[in-house]
Amino acid sequence: EISLGLVGSEMCIRDSPGPNSTEMTMHVGYQYAGVLGLFTAGICFIGPAVLLTGILAYLYIEYGELPAIAPFLLGIKPAVLAIIVGAIYKLGKKALKSWQLGLIGALVVIANFMGISEVACILGGGFLGMLWASAREGKTLRSYAPILLFWFSTAGVKLTTTNLFLVFLKVGAVLFGSGYVLVAYLDGELVEKLGWLSKSELLDAIAIGQFTPGPVLSTATFVGYQIQGWQGAIAATLGIFLPSFLFVWILNPLIPKLRSSKITAAFLDAVNVAAVAVMIVVTLMLAKEVLFPNEYLIDWRATAIAAISTYVYFFQKKVSVVWLVFGGAVLGWLFSMI
Repeated sequence: EISLGLVGSEMCIRDSPGPNSTEMTMHVGYQYAGVLGLFTAGICFIGPAVLLTGILAYLYIEYGELPAIAPFLLGIKPAVLAIIVGAIYKLGKKALKSWQLGLIGALVVIANFMGISEVACILGGGFLGMLWASAREGKTLRSYAPILLFWFSTAGVKLTTTNLFLVFLKVGAVLFGSGYVLVAYLDGELVEKLGWLSKSELLDAIAIGQFTPGPVLSTATFVGYQIQGWQGAIAATLGIFLPSFLFVWILNPLIPKLRSSKITAAFLDAVNVAAVAVMIVVTLMLAKEVLFPNEYLIDWRATAIAAISTYVYFFQKKVSVVWLVFGGAVLGWLFSMI
């Protein structure tokens, strides 16, 4: 019975807004114990990772700048790049179902390189998918109800706890599928648009999110602490996870019905491939930051660690990403002595 419940949950939420693993846990709780089960399962799944990430964030801020710690952190970054590349490969294989979706993905890559925001690229990709499907069906988009999306502009937003909460609330509301898409959203919002975080600091946050058990979205706790201490960590955590609770509670019963429509199914497929396209662009930018820290001068240590980590990820499939991060840290320390 539990196995059937898990399968049903996966089918309901794999295409819904929000991180899949987190929402699956919440949906199972909702199936077996109603609203109380939803919140209990969600909090129990998220809580340990958030607490551990908060502690690591404190240690990072306190000791991360020490010379003795720096080699370990420098080794972690290229290892995280390899993990993200692996995630893109896995997600891309599932998302790329037709040449039309491949074309949409290519257009999204170009648009993102031209400076169009990650959220706009992903939603634009979804709209192109709907247009294509409606043309094949001989229908017009006017016959479908408009999709209402939470949005507010973050251009020029002042750094306050409330605004930090709202930024992460927006990200949590438009985050789609794998938690790795979070990398693209945080880079677009906090690094490129607001300047509250550097690419190097973002990579450190992603690394901690990989190293701790639980959902990758616990990275938000680390980022919040980086930006504004404990109050920032709490605000970011509440903002990123709150939409998931609401989506499971209110929207998930509608997902199977949406999937039965060829138009909305095309939108969801196109959004998936657009999210992968955006991740590719952001990963290339992060790779430049890590592998070419001084313009065109390559960092051979970081490149070697990235290459080794990529090989292990793809060809030693039983190795956990936690060990990849740990191995990157050890290699960073060893290479620092050369």
